[in-house]
Amino acid sequence: MERSGAEGPAAEPTEGGAAVLGEHRPRLDEKGRLFLPAKFRDDLAEGLVITKGQDRCLYVFPQSEWARIRDLLRTAPLTASTTRTFARVFFASASDEQLDRQGRITIPATLRQYAGLDRDCVVIGADTRAEIWDAPTWDSFLDGANETYASTAQEVLPGVL
Repeated sequence: MERSGAEGPAAEPTEGGAAVLGEHRPRLDEKGRLFLPAKFRDDLAEGLVITKGQDRCLYVFPQSEWARIRDLLRTAPLTASTTRTFARVFFASASDEQLDRQGRITIPATLRQYAGLDRDCVVIGADTRAEIWDAPTWDSFLDGANETYASTAQEVLPGVL
């Protein structure tokens, strides 16, 4: 999962393959396990970290991307209360995981509860990470996001799109 195209620390490429892309709809089993898409598995074979994301989803980072983000957060000022709060929640909710032989991960109960994961899930590619969403929550988010997607391109990528 590789980053490119921006300037500064976020532009440093991570080890691994191409960007994580696409939308997949696996089901969570009764033991809290979820199949990850086959095309994501190579980048996650060395281990991964799952943590709380924004908008009630879960972030899934390969170890190399987790290390890059951890290093960036270490340089953030601890005197800023927003930095301390973010780091506390981000790291306290993190869980090291491994893919099993079938390509599944076990999602800890606290993270399943945070994201409202029941049975129908959506796994999306988000460049250097995957995100896991409850399917109805993702569908609702996407409905709203599609309304503003076209109008925000200039704001997010000025002069590019």
